[in-house]
Amino acid sequence: MPTETFEFQVEARQLLQLMIHSVYSNKDVFLRELVSNASDALDKLRLAVLRDDTLDADVSDLHIELEIDREARTLTVRDNGIGMSYDEVGQLIGTIANSGTAAFLRELKEAQDAAGAEGLIGQFGVGFYSGFMVADEVTLLTRRAGEPQGTRWTSRGEGTYTLERVDDAPRGTSVVLHLKPADPDNQLHDYTSVWKIKEIVKRYSDFITWPVKLVGEKDGDGGVAEPETLNSMKALWARSREEVSEEEYHELYKHIGHDWREPLETVQLQAEGTFEYQALLFLPSHAPHDLFNQNFRHGLQLYVKRVFIMDDCEALLPPYLRFVKGVVDAQDLSLNVSREILQQDRHIRMMQRRLTKKVLASVKSMLTGDAERYATFWREFGAVLKEGLVTDPDNRDALLAVASFATTRGEGETVTLKQYVERMPDGQDDIYYITGESRESVDGSPHMEAFRERGIEVLLLTDPVDEVWTDAVGEFEGKRLRSVAKGEIDLAAREDDRGEDDREKQAEAYAGLLGWMRERLEEDVKEVRLSTRLTVSPACLVADANDMTPALESMYRAMGQEVPRARRILELNPDHALVKGLNEAYGERGDHAELTETAELLHTLAVLAEGGRPKDPARFVQQMADRLERTL
Repeated sequence: MPTETFEFQVEARQLLQLMIHSVYSNKDVFLRELVSNASDALDKLRLAVLRDDTLDADVSDLHIELEIDREARTLTVRDNGIGMSYDEVGQLIGTIANSGTAAFLRELKEAQDAAGAEGLIGQFGVGFYSGFMVADEVTLLTRRAGEPQGTRWTSRGEGTYTLERVDDAPRGTSVVLHLKPADPDNQLHDYTSVWKIKEIVKRYSDFITWPVKLVGEKDGDGGVAEPETLNSMKALWARSREEVSEEEYHELYKHIGHDWREPLETVQLQAEGTFEYQALLFLPSHAPHDLFNQNFRHGLQLYVKRVFIMDDCEALLPPYLRFVKGVVDAQDLSLNVSREILQQDRHIRMMQRRLTKKVLASVKSMLTGDAERYATFWREFGAVLKEGLVTDPDNRDALLAVASFATTRGEGETVTLKQYVERMPDGQDDIYYITGESRESVDGSPHMEAFRERGIEVLLLTDPVDEVWTDAVGEFEGKRLRSVAKGEIDLAAREDDRGEDDREKQAEAYAGLLGWMRERLEEDVKEVRLSTRLTVSPACLVADANDMTPALESMYRAMGQEVPRARRILELNPDHALVKGLNEAYGERGDHAELTETAELLHTLAVLAEGGRPKDPARFVQQMADRLERTL
């Protein structure tokens, strides 16, 4: 049969040059694309046999073969699938006859990262041409099922290709890659290496439906070894829970999660309809040490029709679920997986919403059905999950339903907001909380004294994110969230344990001292007033109702954001001996140096009581030393 020579179209020549001289950091994707094409051919043959009773094709042993010839430096990818006719080869292989080629070239040039470039190969149906990244010449031999004659296509990727009709071609398609000369300095890309081929198949094609067999490998005696199947074909996410053992799930988790421990929870999802996908997710039992590191790699493994596309697909789950491991396998998804496109893809957004709700529903099931597992989960991941209260308003109610917090009710006990509200006493209208660095620091805070004395439960919030989400949420089931360290809280008035007349007389008795201290401390405080929250300590500092807390100010500054320093309110305990003595001294002698020093010390003690640092530590030390010396 005569051999015909053709020229590639202009765009095809540009494409080949980009492929051959590409800047892809990972050339391994060529084998992913060829195996994926072979898998599609097997799928098409099985479907064709079901639709056409007259098609005489044996489908009892459909498979893909890989054959390495180290001496000839060839790698062959062979399938016994549907195959192609002479005309189909000319249309699909020879001319890249699709309108997307120009768009492919444009986006390939604009791709900013390796992941984007690798994914672009598959999006536009040009995966076959990725073989030219590793081969000087590519030969394709194919025969369509039901046709007597085959076709051979050959090209060196230099502008032309040949087509030839062949009489004795087997059904299916084989692609022979005549590999480029070996690079002794780069053994990682030696595609005549058995271990390298096995590694690529395991990474990209382990779960496709059909067996991928390595054939022609030499055994220990120099003969040909039995074909070795390289892929597991165990796509656990595509099987029902009844068909898979817990051990199989755990092994998959350990493999993709790089964790030697078993997962805490396995979450399976199968979405059907206009857009189909399967997901198998795992909630780990321990938080990784770098969970809050800015460079923490997170995201799910993304597959399309069981073919691996990318690791760490961040767009499939929101950042506050970055600890979740697992696999998502879509049936119909663009293979352009650059980060920008993924974020804009409506199917990706649809999957993210569904997967997020599924994970939160699983956490809620643990909360209501397995207290011990929930406690483990919240201890390990509660702090990161609370980030969603700020960043994901659409799921805020679901997050609030599964969140729990330490309280003053008991050591080691946590309570949900719903439980807190249910056990609020009559007359309490607000949910009280306090934020700080540790349970010890907040439990011993002066702001807690009146609440502790009256037995009012307070949430103890010690994660940095607590400073932010409490303001973002504001309320729960109509109950306002109130910081015990912000604004005015008149517990005495609520319980009516002191008459209105007595409070007015006390305010009048201290009016002079309060006004004088406000003037003396005006650089540091915006107001000085009597406190209803103190029972033991002489003084404390509180933020105004709408002001930032010092901890939140520090967080913003640590992130490089300058925020104005807010002056705070100094509250005095009118029943404390020190405050009483200070008021008496002011009434007797008025303004004098020693009284000013006492007022400054009182303010600094309030700063220290909440874990702060004196504005001028040296001055504070000197004042204390002088005062102690005078008392001896």
